[in-house]
Amino acid sequence: MELTELYRKVQEYGEICDHCLGRLVAKRSHGLSNDMRGSAIRIASALEANEPYTPPSEPCWICNNFFDNTAEWAEKVISSLEGIECKTFLIGSRIPPLITEAEEMLWTDLTLQDPEPLKSEINREVGKAVSARNGLQVELKNPDVVVVLNLHEEVAEVQIRPVFLYGRYFKYERGIPQTHWFCRACKGAGCEVCNGTGKQYADSVEELIGRPLCDIFQGTAATLHGAGREDIDAVMIGSGRPFIIEISEPRIRHADLDTLEKRINESTGGRVGVKDLRWTERGEVETLKTHKGHKKYRILVDIDGSIPEETLSATAEQLTGATIHQRTPARVAHRRADKVRERVVLELKWTGREANLFAFEVTGEAGLYIKELISGDQGRTTPSLSEILGTPARVVQLDVVDVQGIE
Repeated sequence: MELTELYRKVQEYGEICDHCLGRLVAKRSHGLSNDMRGSAIRIASALEANEPYTPPSEPCWICNNFFDNTAEWAEKVISSLEGIECKTFLIGSRIPPLITEAEEMLWTDLTLQDPEPLKSEINREVGKAVSARNGLQVELKNPDVVVVLNLHEEVAEVQIRPVFLYGRYFKYERGIPQTHWFCRACKGAGCEVCNGTGKQYADSVEELIGRPLCDIFQGTAATLHGAGREDIDAVMIGSGRPFIIEISEPRIRHADLDTLEKRINESTGGRVGVKDLRWTERGEVETLKTHKGHKKYRILVDIDGSIPEETLSATAEQLTGATIHQRTPARVAHRRADKVRERVVLELKWTGREANLFAFEVTGEAGLYIKELISGDQGRTTPSLSEILGTPARVVQLDVVDVQGIE
């Protein structure tokens, strides 16, 4: 369709601004802004009809002359970012359905092949105005903030990209879960069982690390993503467990890593610690969660009866390299799928006695249930130390001493 013919047909719907007129053919040519295209079409139509050029006399029936207020929207964006540390941004917009429907109706009626949506031009033009005023850089992939223009409510809504930190944590105190647990009785609402806290445990590794970070970054929440997790009654020592912590809605984005480590380690009272903090991004969370690193444990085992040292050493050697068939342990069957998993014991060593207990070191594939490797879990894990010895055995103390990371 010729441009002048297009203009005449568009006029039948009502008055249209240069931006919306030019946007109808935005993909036909490059190098011009939409308002320049629209103005050129209007001038060409007037010349062809031998009529004087007249600018639009009424508000645009599509956008209601939104682009006359670009500067005002830019100021709304800048005001919304006050007190938020950021270097890059991206503009989004929430367009009222009636406007979107009107625009799409026009495209369909005129069988247009190369229009640009109103949303795209709004985002681009307001973004340019903001950047010109405050120097922030537009970033399409990972902006520090996204500001959504809500045209219906005439407000700018800020979405702040989280901050992610990778490191290794230590848990020196038994009885602390890795992440926040809601009270089993009230599901977090607060009840007599949990003294109104809504929590099953007073603290977690996630909270002990996250609280000082939320203070520093002025964030609203901290979420810990771990490379597996140790049992609540286990400690995490040795090399520490790899983790990524995500700080939601941080108004501060940058801090000295050494200062962060020191602040965390001082605030936890020796219960939890961190080391080797570095900056990372969301994409590494999935890598961390799916990484199948080997893990090493130090365990103290109570074994019924009198077992010769030679038998303990021989049994450990027999289990080294063995493929273990483990049905989901009874202790976690209420929250995990009931299935049989195969895991390999890379090494099992008997290292001596501690009082009336036997000390072992176990290195296994990710997902190997260590307590059940020892006890057999009433036949749900086979082979097991208890099965081979022919007498009950149980883990009394478990320390995680090494977890392979993704460094």
